[in-house]
Amino acid sequence: MKPNVVSADVLFEEFRGTLKWEWVAGLGASERRFDEVAVRAARSGADLVGYLNYIHPYRVQILGEREIAYLVNATPEDCQRRIARIVTLEPPVLVLADGQVAPDALLSMCERAQIPMFATHESSAFVIDVLRAYLSKHFADRTTMHGVFMDILGLGVMITGESGLGKSELGLELISRGNGLVADDAVDLFRINQTTIEGKCPELLQNLLEVRGIGLLDIRAIFGETAVRRKMRLKLIVHLVRKETLEREYERLPYEPLTQDVLG
Repeated sequence: MKPNVVSADVLFEEFRGTLKWEWVAGLGASERRFDEVAVRAARSGADLVGYLNYIHPYRVQILGEREIAYLVNATPEDCQRRIARIVTLEPPVLVLADGQVAPDALLSMCERAQIPMFATHESSAFVIDVLRAYLSKHFADRTTMHGVFMDILGLGVMITGESGLGKSELGLELISRGNGLVADDAVDLFRINQTTIEGKCPELLQNLLEVRGIGLLDIRAIFGETAVRRKMRLKLIVHLVRKETLEREYERLPYEPLTQDVLG
């Protein structure tokens, strides 16, 4: 995965409204970040957040009801040892979920080690789902492709080809028949897991389709909200070529499926 920067304060502000959490310890470590080696080794954002686990370091450790019970339901010596081991995991952030109250020893440890700890009344499962979705997209490998990305009968279809072949005109015709526009000209693609590539439109180009001889069209204003999509998963690439190129370089019935490498 790509090691884009996510610091503790960025993560906190991003989900302050969604997770309704509070920053309860480690306030001086607002710039604490994910370990770059761990990010590169992670297969997806799911590897960067999870319940408290001493085997997987360098990830957001979630402390729910069971995890807090494990930390405190032991002899004082064992409690101190279990809490002290969390420091060796070097988590970018600890999250106290399920409305749990942090033991004093845990609060003290976070202050000494300068590990940010957030507390929320939301369930630990919900917190993990929200953070995994965010981290998967944020750290995803990404690229930009030239073409028109459409939702055609629920299928994410990328229309590609050299300039002047009518990609945008084809897109406009498809939109007029009830299909949806995701992006025109520049399409941002993200690998959100091993088998899924998601495409969306750059913010500056949202809802816009440029047609030769007409100009820029605001598809949302012309056709309504249902004619645009915020994102789609890429399932098919339709590559337009000129007739002479088709006859010269492509077989009418190829022996093997035609494929294109996108983000490996």
